[in-house]
Amino acid sequence: MLQANEIQQRFTHIQQTIKEAEQACRSGDAPDDLKDCIEKMARESQQAQQVMQSQDQQRMVQAVDDLESMGDEAKRISRSSSMSPQLESAVSKVHAELSQLKHQLH
Repeated sequence: MLQANEIQQRFTHIQQTIKEAEQACRSGDAPDDLKDCIEKMARESQQAQQVMQSQDQQRMVQAVDDLESMGDEAKRISRSSSMSPQLESAVSKVHAELSQLKHQLH
């Protein structure tokens, strides 16, 4: 299992990846449901930041699990919609990083 500080570092990187996906949504041809999903992930990641600072590993794992579920939804939406390669790449990156962290935590 990863140490709390490692989880925090990974989470900070994931937050940056989510911001990149948010920017890609704003500047591209993102479907509304994908924009909504990415915006929700951004809000949740801000709230999860406090959890990450708490050092409570159970809550940290739950926060990552919740975000990973949203990443699954964003990936599903991106597969069923046509969008720019940049946006699709950003969504895939968010999904992959969240999935990887989730699997390392379980």
